[in-house]
Amino acid sequence: MKKAVVAGHICIDITPVFPEGIKRVSSVGDLLLPGKLINMEKPDIHTGGAVANTGLGMKVLGADVKLLGKIGDDEFGRMVMNILNRYGAGTDLIVDSDSVTSYSVVVAVPGIDRIFLHCPGANDTFTSDDIPDSALEEAALFHFGYPTIMRKMYLEDGKYLKQLFSRMSGKGISTSLDLAAVDPNAESGRTEWEKILSAVLPYVDFFVPSFEELCFMLDREKYEELQKRAEGGDITLALDMEEDIVPLADRCLKMGAKAVLLKCGAPGMFLKTSHHMSEAGARLLNTYDQEKTFCPADWNDFAAFEKSYKIEKVLSGTGAGDTSIAAFLTSVLEGYGPKQSLEHAAAAGALCCTSYDAVSGLKSLREIRTMIDSGWEKA
Repeated sequence: MKKAVVAGHICIDITPVFPEGIKRVSSVGDLLLPGKLINMEKPDIHTGGAVANTGLGMKVLGADVKLLGKIGDDEFGRMVMNILNRYGAGTDLIVDSDSVTSYSVVVAVPGIDRIFLHCPGANDTFTSDDIPDSALEEAALFHFGYPTIMRKMYLEDGKYLKQLFSRMSGKGISTSLDLAAVDPNAESGRTEWEKILSAVLPYVDFFVPSFEELCFMLDREKYEELQKRAEGGDITLALDMEEDIVPLADRCLKMGAKAVLLKCGAPGMFLKTSHHMSEAGARLLNTYDQEKTFCPADWNDFAAFEKSYKIEKVLSGTGAGDTSIAAFLTSVLEGYGPKQSLEHAAAAGALCCTSYDAVSGLKSLREIRTMIDSGWEKA
């Protein structure tokens, strides 16, 4: 199989687990009150961020992948390394003794969306200089996740992010970029993301953000309109294909991305590619597994929406977007066409929701393909 590198944001996620008997609520204040004691279950502690979620997801799915995340020389950093080492993936981590390891406390109150208490730590100092050329040897694909919450990556109009992607493009390595939500009141929320993405996307083969995050960054007026349409609920449940989803994907293609995969929450995801997608990445789409019947030209001018798959019980949506991207990229590495890669992405996102972390619910790509071909029902 072709080799991949996953770099970017990494952290420790600490999720307090509420007892099953806790009643679902409509707001945080209905349950979390000052001075109130709530007996909890054993906490779920695992790695988070794009490097751990997408990188380990790709490894579980069968990809030959190298993980490059930046951590501090501290207890949380050693926890990250120990967890990744269980998968044989901790040897390439970047240790910075002058930084602290990033962590998130994930508050998943039953009945409402998750709340993240986040410390960016070493992620804020990550640049292209942290990645040695030796780590890129034989790489066919480079995926980078969450520059939106990595300070160096959005300073100076995304100067360091552009440097990173132009470097990969210059080496003939196919590229993939994922984003994360920004705090409207923070520095990243006041950044001119359209200017940054206009400079970076010409170097990006696969742009794989969530609709909600991207819409907030590129079209605040549309985002606010969708919030009103959703009446304070999940805006992805109020999306219209022709009015909302397709125009945003087209906008990104015009900005230079070769393919856009928009994660649209519970309803599913939308993939649209350019007419010259098959030219993207000399090492990736030019050769295919002989057992597959697909060819690089299959990727040109492709557009489809894939609905989510049904699962019996949702434990947590943490990392579902990341693992869907892991399945999509692993499928591309294995030589699948766009339709099958999109199906695998939707399926992996559903499987992720069956566990509290991003990878415990995953199966191999071959098992996922079998589940789909056997008639796995859509939501």
